[in-house]
Amino acid sequence: MTGELKLPPPRLDGERSLEAVIAARRSVRSFTAQEVTLEEISQLLWAAQGITGPKEYLRAAPSAGGCCPLEFYVCWKEGVWRYRPQGHALVQHKPEDVRAQLAEAAWNQRFLAQAPVVFAISAVFRRTTGRYGERGQFRYVPMDVGHAAQNLLLQAVALGLASVPVGAFDDAAVARVLALPPEEEPLYMLPVGHPRRG
Repeated sequence: MTGELKLPPPRLDGERSLEAVIAARRSVRSFTAQEVTLEEISQLLWAAQGITGPKEYLRAAPSAGGCCPLEFYVCWKEGVWRYRPQGHALVQHKPEDVRAQLAEAAWNQRFLAQAPVVFAISAVFRRTTGRYGERGQFRYVPMDVGHAAQNLLLQAVALGLASVPVGAFDDAAVARVLALPPEEEPLYMLPVGHPRRG
């Protein structure tokens, strides 16, 4: 796969109640080899940053002042792809599979390499600091990433998948592995897969 990939449309209803999903959410670090489908990736990205209203800043997760500083990267066997909420699509960013490198950059947390897909979240702080100054960087952007990550974590459970938020990593190393633009800083990684039982 190369270029741009239009994602399947997200579903707006599910089989499990929100309450059941919240009760079932756990941090999982062991995954089976079963792949995460493109439909599931689509649903996870929509839950985290999908556009849900007539304006592009109306997202599934709240953002301070509608500044939307977050960027999502899908890291899987097909390489690294950037999520484009406008049009609900993926744009190829790097052709190679970087999951093993991400695990190394996260101080050898090997489950990152074993997960079928890792969602990496970065931020362009100036989108928020331009409006809110220093408070944007140290208060509002961390809130934004927490909102978006929790949406993705809960959507994973609703799909029968599992995840764990990872914030322990060498920022510069992750930025190099992902080839992030200079204005972006990595904030979080969320490995997702089918949980290994027992």
